[in-house]
Amino acid sequence: MFFGLLMTCLILAVFGKLLVFAIKMSWGITKIVFGVVLFPLVLIGMVFAGLFVFVIPILILVGLFSLFFLRT
Repeated sequence: MFFGLLMTCLILAVFGKLLVFAIKMSWGITKIVFGVVLFPLVLIGMVFAGLFVFVIPILILVGLFSLFFLRT
């Protein structure tokens, strides 16, 4: 009885940490996909749709944000 309870607790601890790691990893992959793939495609689509007036301020804001807040 005691060993079964102990094994259950240890298995939950290991798989709980794996679940947290998987969620963090999927969030990182999602950010990469949005930042590298989707955002440039949206901006290119806006240029082709004639919304160039909105693209320039968005690019300036994103550039300033990345310049000041994304330090490595």
